[in-house]
Amino acid sequence: MSALTLQSMFSAMVQRDLLLALRRRADVLTTFFFFVIVVSLFPLGIGAQPDTLRAIAPGVVWVAALLASMLALTRLYAWDHADGTLEQLVLSPQPLVILIGAKVLTHWLVTGLPLVLIAPLLCLQFDVPAGAMGVMVVSLLLGTPCLSLIGSIGAALTLGVRGGGGALLALLVLPLYIPVLIFGAGAVSASAEGMPVGAHLSLLGAFLLIALVLGPVASAAAVRIALE
Repeated sequence: MSALTLQSMFSAMVQRDLLLALRRRADVLTTFFFFVIVVSLFPLGIGAQPDTLRAIAPGVVWVAALLASMLALTRLYAWDHADGTLEQLVLSPQPLVILIGAKVLTHWLVTGLPLVLIAPLLCLQFDVPAGAMGVMVVSLLLGTPCLSLIGSIGAALTLGVRGGGGALLALLVLPLYIPVLIFGAGAVSASAEGMPVGAHLSLLGAFLLIALVLGPVASAAAVRIALE
């Protein structure tokens, strides 16, 4: 199969999933507003204490982004599984890894990217310095795709599980999210304190590369197992 054909197939899959997401705007908006509300509640609860707000801002934003990303994971494969599309994708002659990669990219575009774009505005509530705000955006750009890639594995493993699927998914992916959370929030904290952030961002970049290589492969294998 030529590279052009694979690229066309990948683009078509992304366009299809984006169109489906737009038709289910309520689910997409739920994730976005969950993130906004969770982050905005902390300044209201703590009060006007700039030093405290600046100290907790990295952790609050990153934990909210993690939970918001996980909120949408259960729907990553559920819709296609319910209508039989996922079985057709598995049986199609196209590489399942490429199709899974397209679905994960779409998941990040509709859930992760909006969080990255709104984060600087929300950071104003915490009196975060401009430099740290820029590091926040970069860390989220590197980290939120990792959350989608890792979460796709958990979503595939819990595919078809009734009742406790959401709880099982959380148990599977939360331990794997911890390194991304630590170094993502750590980069912003280091920037706010005037310390170098290169090591934190380099590790986030390394996590992203590893997730890009292994995530779609593991997700495709998990989907095949779940459908057997």
